[in-house]
Amino acid sequence: MLQDAPLTVGTLIRRFLGRISLTWLLTLCETTLTALIPLFMGFAIDGLLDGEVNALIRLAAVLAGLIAVSVARRVYDTRAYGTIRVALGTELIGRSGKAPVSRQNARLGMGRELVDFLETDVPAVMNSLVQLAVSLVILFTFHPYLSYAALVSAVLMIAIYWSFHRRFFRLNGAHNHQTEQQVRILEARRPADLLSHLNILRRIEIRLSDTEAFVYGAIFLTLLGFIVFNLWFAATNLATSVGTIFSIISYSWEFVEAALVLPMTLQGWSRLSEIMQRINRPQAAA
Repeated sequence: MLQDAPLTVGTLIRRFLGRISLTWLLTLCETTLTALIPLFMGFAIDGLLDGEVNALIRLAAVLAGLIAVSVARRVYDTRAYGTIRVALGTELIGRSGKAPVSRQNARLGMGRELVDFLETDVPAVMNSLVQLAVSLVILFTFHPYLSYAALVSAVLMIAIYWSFHRRFFRLNGAHNHQTEQQVRILEARRPADLLSHLNILRRIEIRLSDTEAFVYGAIFLTLLGFIVFNLWFAATNLATSVGTIFSIISYSWEFVEAALVLPMTLQGWSRLSEIMQRINRPQAAA
């Protein structure tokens, strides 16, 4: 199914559209139900304080539906993406020709990351986007300033990550290149070469980790400011019930959790972009 096509995320989506579409549909259902939980919890709190249980029953129904959809999605996902991994791995090795075993082994692992991205990262992004949209709409209904603060923090967060995108791409490329040499170095059985190889990997991983720490530290500070502002604004400028305050804080925090997925996914895409370039190069040029 993958013959005569570049081995990319887009190719996998086109060639396995039926399987992937069903997993994404289940993901959207699961995400929508998850995003509604804080709102229904706020209703349930206000209802119980007034001696009513109908809102609590509705909350229980939403939770039951969420459990059913979540179980069904996970059962199906394992089988669907397992089939895609087999097809991609077979095609990737078939194109390797007489490339060294070290390179074939490394690229087989890299190729699996394309499927991992579809199975893990894309649903996470879908979940994030739905939660962001729901959070913004609900915060706007409480007061426009709450949603404006969310938008400003999201823009700042993406800007912070984007300024480091090239660095992530370059460091991931260096790491992948060194990983391709690992089996060859192990086969040589020269302790000095192995020590040098491991130290190179260590230095690259330290640089990646330091960059991640700086980027996510700056992002967390931005989102912390957003949470503090919404808490202060809701408590001092709005005449609201306990349940409403709970919903505002819950959706503000849900926005933070959803927003954090975006830079993490962009970082994963930086690595994946380098991998797709690498595994699609002609073997003579690799």
